[in-house]
Amino acid sequence: MTAKQTRRNFLITSAAVTGGIVASAALQKNSSTSTATTIFMPERVLGRTEVKVPIFGLGGAGQTPLSSTGKEGEAVSLIQTALDLGIRYFDTAASYGPSEDYLGKVLPPHRAKIFLASKTAQRDRDGAWRELERSLKRLNTDYLDLWQLHHVSFTAELDTIFSSSGAIKALEEAIQQKLVRFAGITGHHDPEVIAEGLRRYPFHTTLIPVNAADKHHPRPFIPVVLPVAQANNVGVIAMKVPAYGRLFQPGGLTGMQQALGFTMSQPGVHCCVIAAESIEQLESNVKVARDFQPLTEPELAAIAQRTASIWENSTFFRAWT
Repeated sequence: MTAKQTRRNFLITSAAVTGGIVASAALQKNSSTSTATTIFMPERVLGRTEVKVPIFGLGGAGQTPLSSTGKEGEAVSLIQTALDLGIRYFDTAASYGPSEDYLGKVLPPHRAKIFLASKTAQRDRDGAWRELERSLKRLNTDYLDLWQLHHVSFTAELDTIFSSSGAIKALEEAIQQKLVRFAGITGHHDPEVIAEGLRRYPFHTTLIPVNAADKHHPRPFIPVVLPVAQANNVGVIAMKVPAYGRLFQPGGLTGMQQALGFTMSQPGVHCCVIAAESIEQLESNVKVARDFQPLTEPELAAIAQRTASIWENSTFFRAWT
């Protein structure tokens, strides 16, 4: 048996044992309750992955119990509610606090029906491998649908990632060993870096900020990244859709209908991930996603104009690296 086979077999066995315990508990808990009716949500094919996903996924970081220590009960309830509401895309990362652990307590019984994405901020092969192994154990799964290079911000990082000992090696090896299905790159700092990453390597997806304040920023993501993604049939997952709620400040957008409507009406955007602070907020967001209808150009222009005076405050995350 090779070292690679040993690594994969170990991960599969560990996930199966831990996941089996969690699955049994979840099934017992659900056995006394009625089965929730799956709520319809529009779906799109995620680029060349050929996987059809709902346009709305649950984010695992930000203003949410999912990334907060000591919030396991709230997080588990939120994740279970998301499943009941028909959410099948779950986004997390190695650096999102206890997020992976919380998801790993709920998702195993539903694994075959969901699209599970995580990330690594490591830029070298060995560091990325260590984070992948930890992510798989935390999530109680033997594979990820999508593993992404997290918050890539500078060209120098791309050079490291694509070097002979860079993180891209771990990603390729993980796909070869069937621990990962698809490869992605994420970033919210510099759109030119993400576009260059897509030109250098055939990533399956990219996770980028797509919101109504983007056009007012001097370095906008929408006109820089989306054309490159479309040209290569890259799946585009939108983040920072309401900009942590800052798009809803006085003089800004009126609500999630405008925020999500603007994002999901952008050509080439396939889905979005948004965190939820509470079950009530999650239910409200899902309703908006269910009711989504593509907006017209005049409608999009009017929404963007509403952010003209608040865009700087709403794009604070662009400074993060």
